Amino acid sequence: MPRTSKRQHAKRVGEYLLASGLSVLFLVLLWAVWGIARKEEIARSAVDDRKSELAVLSERKAVFEDNLAELSTERGQEATLRQNHGVARAGEEVIIVVPPKEDELDPYMPWYKRLLGWFGIW
Repeated sequence: MPRTSKRQHAKRVGEYLLASGLSVLFLVLLWAVWGIARKEEIARSAVDDRKSELAVLSERKAVFEDNLAELSTERGQEATLRQNHGVARAGEEVIIVVPPKEDELDPYMPWYKRLLGWFGIW
């Protein structure tokens, strides 16, 4: 077995230290890239959430603007008062529309019940 000199031994230790340092640096950089990617994903989902909120708020704004346009006219104000508060002008009467009463009987009768009913049994 050949003997290695102290100089070769020191050189080899230096190479190992350099490789270890580069490995640690690589892991630190990898960890930093992972953190940035995670933050980017969080930011992307937050943007999507805000876009959906903006769409909902835009729809609400359109509804409010329509309501405001309706309330700016006298006819719209009157219709809103009648609908929301049930008021009427002087001299108007209230008309109550009653839905038709539904029969509890089943209009369909099987053939044998009709036959027995014709004989007066059913």
